[in-house]
Amino acid sequence: MAHHNPWPNEGNTGHIWDEDIRELDNPPPLWWMLAFYASFIMIIFYALYYPTIPLANGYTKGLAGWTAVKEYHEDYQKLKDWRKAKFADKEEKLGSLSAAQILQDPDLKAYSIATSKMLFGDYCAACHGVGGQGNPNFPVLADDDWLWGGKIQQIQASITNGRVGNMPARGMMGNLTDEDIQNVADYALALSEGKGDDPQYAKGKAVFAKGMCLACHGPKGKPLAPAGAANLTDQIWRFAPNMNPTKEDMRKSYIHTITYGVNVKKNGEYLPGTRRAQMPTFKHRLPNADVNIKRLAVYVHELGGGQ
Repeated sequence: MAHHNPWPNEGNTGHIWDEDIRELDNPPPLWWMLAFYASFIMIIFYALYYPTIPLANGYTKGLAGWTAVKEYHEDYQKLKDWRKAKFADKEEKLGSLSAAQILQDPDLKAYSIATSKMLFGDYCAACHGVGGQGNPNFPVLADDDWLWGGKIQQIQASITNGRVGNMPARGMMGNLTDEDIQNVADYALALSEGKGDDPQYAKGKAVFAKGMCLACHGPKGKPLAPAGAANLTDQIWRFAPNMNPTKEDMRKSYIHTITYGVNVKKNGEYLPGTRRAQMPTFKHRLPNADVNIKRLAVYVHELGGGQ
């Protein structure tokens, strides 16, 4: 940088590089200064017109009374009104038809499925998984293994009234010893592998009858009617300890379930260790429940396992 200023009257700052490159000290253009001062006025206007300044117990509300939440609700109401007008005929049909009739109408069925995804995500996915694939200790809805039946009327009844599982501890008579429990657990696992008639599981098969397990699970491990009892002849487990259990994992799980039962109460309190299996009723939880339960029933039925 030069140490002398060859242009002392030019209005530069005296900073000069490479002999002739210098920094001028000209005032900003008038239009720029006016815009600069106007910005201060806009700050004051904005602070008065919109909610701006945080306070100890709130914030300044602003002359406009505007909030982002208020604008959101207004826009959402417009969307709801638009949807109501556009799909009024379909919603009216959903209200007037049964779930079985909705399944017979391809257009209405497709509409029910499309409009149920958000409902399922909000009310069902936490237990049954986003796609109905289930979570540990919660039933899968995308297969054809149903505890309470997979017909559309049965699915609708489950959503409407909820379901409460029930299995006595240590057999229906409570008369099973620890050895009995281990033998019948081995037999139940053998049933899931198609080996129930193998002579090595004869003791467990006898216990199966002694504990009256067959009353609910059927004489061969498959319930005669859907009433909440598990099918023991497949490898779909209600109380699997994880998503990929080993045979030993399931043996321990069987022993625990047989020992402590499901939803067993003593003196009005749940027995320590008992399995808890309960689905709440949704007839008081869902908005517009009469229509939305039918909508959800159709959605669950069409996940892949509906009968």
